[in-house]
Amino acid sequence: MVLGLLYGETHPGNKEERELSNRINDLMMSRFKEANGSYKCNDLLGYDISTPEGAQKARVEGLFTEFCPKMVASAVDILEGILEEMD
Repeated sequence: MVLGLLYGETHPGNKEERELSNRINDLMMSRFKEANGSYKCNDLLGYDISTPEGAQKARVEGLFTEFCPKMVASAVDILEGILEEMD
């Protein structure tokens, strides 16, 4: 969201804004995947949390309270790096 607010397309149809927005989004996603192995929740958690069974297993294992905050922290670190580079 932060990157979208800073570098998102603010004028619909503006090709340059769209290209910049896409490049920065791709950079964020690729760096997160490189750091964590994936950017998809189900892959990261090891469960399909769109199912009641998968969500329950993740909950029982404490993934939402223990693992997910670590992924948020990783995203923040990556975001900070990108923002420093863009300055």
